[in-house]
Amino acid sequence: MQRRGVLQFGAAWGLVQAAPAVRAAEPPLRVGLTAVILADQAAFLARWSGYLAQQVGRPVTFVARESYQAILDLLFSDQLDAAWICGYPYVRHQAQLQLLAVPMFQGAPRYQSYLIRTLGSPLRGWQDLRGQVLAFSDPLSNSGWLVAQRQLRLAGLGIGDLRRSFFAHGHRNVVEAVSTGLAQAGCVDGYVWETMRHQGMPAVAKTEVIWRSAEFGFPPIVARAGNADAGLKPLALALQHMPQDAQGRALLKSLNLSGFTSATPALFDSIRELASSVNGGARS
Repeated sequence: MQRRGVLQFGAAWGLVQAAPAVRAAEPPLRVGLTAVILADQAAFLARWSGYLAQQVGRPVTFVARESYQAILDLLFSDQLDAAWICGYPYVRHQAQLQLLAVPMFQGAPRYQSYLIRTLGSPLRGWQDLRGQVLAFSDPLSNSGWLVAQRQLRLAGLGIGDLRRSFFAHGHRNVVEAVSTGLAQAGCVDGYVWETMRHQGMPAVAKTEVIWRSAEFGFPPIVARAGNADAGLKPLALALQHMPQDAQGRALLKSLNLSGFTSATPALFDSIRELASSVNGGARS
């Protein structure tokens, strides 16, 4: 399969409101993310970066890569200032990261992992995957890998019991693989599946959900611990402020998000516990 490269504020928000016009001479804030699920990805990111730049007062650029590891490599080598990653790499590297903002989906900073099947398939759950082809998202994905490892074990299955498995490198790619029959089932971020359905993408209509996980902390936006760039706090505040103006609300609608909020590491405790049970402990 071809791989494709998708905070408390109050008085402090006045700092962002009072930000001067974008100072193009200043170095941009570089924000990394994996492939956005939107059909108009490039156009959307241009609108979002322009909005954030106006709030922060300096250019904001998005850098997209196809995997979480590629984004982490850029972040830890100081080639990014912030990154939108998954909760699993966050708990693995928590000591090296600081939380900036967490998206809110349907009013809460949480989401679920889904197991999906091809529409009309007889598969009913994890126990039926023996001898089937299963698509994972990314080896550092909570919903698209870590959750699946736990559920396969609970079903008495291992990777060797599948006919084949593969990483699609993106939740949208998992949905498309299942929709075309390249895989009989897939492990996918429930937010991504619901957003694809919300946007009327054809692939999602050819799949259906057969299992939903408990809720986990939503994939956060982070920076390196100790990064003192003065633009990070205004960036976090600008994200939090998005529901407060028409342009921000329109961008959130495109993302199918309610907003962004602040969070503490405790939000990701369930992912940390899951990683510990699957891997024998998450490194920090």
